Amino acid sequence: MKTTQYVAREPDARGHIHYPDAEHAVWRTLIERQLKVIEGRACQEYLDGIEQLALPHDRIPQLGEINRVLEASTGWQVARVPALIPFQTFFELLASKRFPVATFIRTPEELDYLQEPDIFHEIFGHCPLLTNPWFAEFTHTYGQLGLKATKEERVYLARLYWMTIEFGLVDTPAGRKIYGGGILSSPKETVYSLSDEPEHQPFDPLEAMRTPYRIDILQPLYFVLPELHALFDVAQQDIMALVRRAMQLGLHAPKFPPKAA
Repeated sequence: MKTTQYVAREPDARGHIHYPDAEHAVWRTLIERQLKVIEGRACQEYLDGIEQLALPHDRIPQLGEINRVLEASTGWQVARVPALIPFQTFFELLASKRFPVATFIRTPEELDYLQEPDIFHEIFGHCPLLTNPWFAEFTHTYGQLGLKATKEERVYLARLYWMTIEFGLVDTPAGRKIYGGGILSSPKETVYSLSDEPEHQPFDPLEAMRTPYRIDILQPLYFVLPELHALFDVAQQDIMALVRRAMQLGLHAPKFPPKAA
């Protein structure tokens, strides 16, 4: 596993996590900025989830506040985790309908981008759609499959996750919109992903699994769902058969330069 400078904050005896004022200020800056950027760009299901969560602007929310909404809507919860967790833990959590949330927030120096998923990315980027039954079902199924998968199979599953839950787009009657949490928590990628600069392809789970990606650049390619319900349809397919087929076919050539050593 990679290392990180960030340390997740521990709750007190009552389960309350105390954050310094400076970290609440970072949250306020991030949420107020990003709510403006996603206007007209986020899919309606995500916006519905944002409304349900009613996230505070002046402070970092407590996980219990998020859990009350998620449990009532789809039976999900969030689970406090360290900054980085192993694949095994990640899949175990998703398989038990718990979404991992690292209880730290980025520094002002890394306001626009950081590689580790912090509490803003997880709660603002992902939790709104966990109120949606289609998205929640896909995420749960993904966790169950990952738990049983081999190390090699998990790498292909990781690409499916990246191209959907993290960086997915969807066509809607109101035009092309964003549902991927990796995009929705990034001001730059929110605008870039819907522009003419990157490539857009109709979503195909097999193709998604065969597409290499880098985590530290704007994505050169986004897969576009015909509607968000298509995620639920994918969850009903034999995804592991698609994984095995993707492994047989191998990876496509990367659409990005190799990372500098």
